[in-house]
Amino acid sequence: MGVRLFTMAAALWLWAGAASADVAVLVQGYLGDAGSWRQTGVTAELQASGWRDGGHYVEGPRGVLRYGGPIPEGNRFVTLDLPTEAPVPVQAGILAAIIQAVTGPGSKESVHLIGHSAGGVVARFYMVRASAAHRMAPVASLITIASPHLGTSAAESGLAAGQSPLGVLAPLFGGGTINRSQGLYSDLVPERPGSLLGWLNRQPHPKAEYISIIRDGDGSGIVPPWSQDMTRVPALAGKARSMISANGHGLRLGDGLIIARVLKDVARTVNVNAAPAPEGKHG
Repeated sequence: MGVRLFTMAAALWLWAGAASADVAVLVQGYLGDAGSWRQTGVTAELQASGWRDGGHYVEGPRGVLRYGGPIPEGNRFVTLDLPTEAPVPVQAGILAAIIQAVTGPGSKESVHLIGHSAGGVVARFYMVRASAAHRMAPVASLITIASPHLGTSAAESGLAAGQSPLGVLAPLFGGGTINRSQGLYSDLVPERPGSLLGWLNRQPHPKAEYISIIRDGDGSGIVPPWSQDMTRVPALAGKARSMISANGHGLRLGDGLIIARVLKDVARTVNVNAAPAPEGKHG
């Protein structure tokens, strides 16, 4: 089937005919794109586990557009475009618009946000801000992979590079991303009073399942394992859980199976918590 372009109105029309189900929104990390999920085989593994391809979403001058065939029934995943060099709040604002287009008005679908690296922080920022403004979609879970929830010294190095003579010369050698990413680097420095993470990690978080997939022994040094762990986030103390995955920072074959297993576990947990109390056991 050829690729088709749907405006937001057409996407909402198709959504209205789809059965209520779960939707996994895959949020890429710094300098990533849809290929971070699709070309690594992550989405193929999700499909093999019963999740259907719900298409790709982009925000343009006329609003959110969707690329793909008809919205499938049942559980589905979607990919999206974000300006990954932009500050966290900017990316989170675009993510909010896309989630609204993905779910449709009055949707009862459960949304699962899957964020890789900085994408996990963007997704969590969206949840906190949208919840405070009472505009959050029904997010059932946040699953992050190698995300710098407590910050990373790599961001400090990026800031320093941008403020050095290298920052002036970088565009001449195709390295303009260092300058374009200064706001993002500032958002991802190790948490401290006055920093974005210092603020975010102490804000009330909406009720959801919070799961960290930690890259143990990340040889890249991009994000240390302790920083990836949401159980260390002060606002999520006792409300998050974590698991250890393979080494290395990037997405890889096998991550789709891990995500599918975690989503299955989340669905089981949500169903148990939502079940009515047995007869005679009401509080």
